[in-house]
Amino acid sequence: MPETALMQRLEQVLAAIPLIDPHSHIDPHAPVAKSLDDLLGYHYYTELAHSAGMSHQPLSKDTPPQERVKAILQYAQRFENTVQWSWFVELCQTFFGWKHDRITPKDADKLWEQADKQLNQPDWVEKVIGITNLQKVYLTNAFDDDLSKFDTARYVPCLRTDDLVFHWHQPAVQERLQKKTAMKVGDATSLKRAFEVLFRDFISHGARACAISLPPDFTPHEVSEAELSRSMKEGNREVTAAGIFWLLTHHCRTFGLPFDLMIGVNRQVYRNGVYQGQDLFDQRTSLIQYAPLFNSFPEVKFCISVLTSRQNQELASYSWIFPNVYTSGHWWYTNIPTLIEADLTLRLEAVPANKQIGYYSDAYKLEFILPKFNIYRKCLAKVLSQRFVIDQKWSEERAVALGEQLLRQTTLDVFEKDTK
Repeated sequence: MPETALMQRLEQVLAAIPLIDPHSHIDPHAPVAKSLDDLLGYHYYTELAHSAGMSHQPLSKDTPPQERVKAILQYAQRFENTVQWSWFVELCQTFFGWKHDRITPKDADKLWEQADKQLNQPDWVEKVIGITNLQKVYLTNAFDDDLSKFDTARYVPCLRTDDLVFHWHQPAVQERLQKKTAMKVGDATSLKRAFEVLFRDFISHGARACAISLPPDFTPHEVSEAELSRSMKEGNREVTAAGIFWLLTHHCRTFGLPFDLMIGVNRQVYRNGVYQGQDLFDQRTSLIQYAPLFNSFPEVKFCISVLTSRQNQELASYSWIFPNVYTSGHWWYTNIPTLIEADLTLRLEAVPANKQIGYYSDAYKLEFILPKFNIYRKCLAKVLSQRFVIDQKWSEERAVALGEQLLRQTTLDVFEKDTK
């Protein structure tokens, strides 16, 4: 069919664009897998296997890695219909030379051997980056990470602030900040000074953003220094969290950093879930909670991810109206082709293209970036071909330029502008 051929042409051209991954959990000291266990240990597979009937026992530290892989593969056929499993199959085909469309339990030993042969190559990192056509990837760094021992031009630091905001009451967090900044914090004034030291250190090592994951019941609001000092002393967690978040946003404005806000995750909903398989979205959240923040900091670019597709219209509308609000990726439970297509279509029809960060991998290992981005590029090619080339009579070149804006240019404009 002509429409299919058009979509395939667009997908092919989009696939040639070098990737910039705006958000990941890559460890720059161990960016690729050491074994198949590192890949099947991704929380998507452990939680799907558990949901499909697997007990916690194979996931214990006492289980040998190869046996754990076999245990997960015993249940994989029950969830091989999922898009998450398609990532893994494509990964094995692309990087390990797997020749089949399926991976069954009887393939465990053979697949382990093929993967092991590739993963033990001394230049494996460079091979993965080359095959992926990856230019750079943005990290999520703990505030006390050592940023001096990796290539920050390839692995771009990003200051993750969850612990500072939501776990400040823990003495260990305060001790970590003191060790990082050589400053003892006892009130809002000293915290402000410590944050200045922290931000300068991150920026000196090439950091380009701050990031935080926010629960559905969190409402940002301004807290005076006196009130923040009092709440820190009295142990008022709610006021302290709001005050520290507001102070961090002040520093984003001062230092010219965008702030990635990932909104709506409710932690430990399924208390008996596997590690990282306990959290779900919560539809009680609304961006109206963040309107005072957006209004108070017009100079700060807020890159917003929402956890439910039902909130996509709200996000698109806020990005439509607020110059400093950007749509960002298709996060977690919305990272499904059916939802990506619907959410992407709405964004493209409602939001300025320069306000859209198309996609990020959220990956823990470099091998996952390519199959995850391929799913997005397929959805992007489909929407561009149907909604723009066919419906609006755009040229293919114009449609590709729009796709490149989402895949690269907005990320460059938001994250790569000179910091102060």
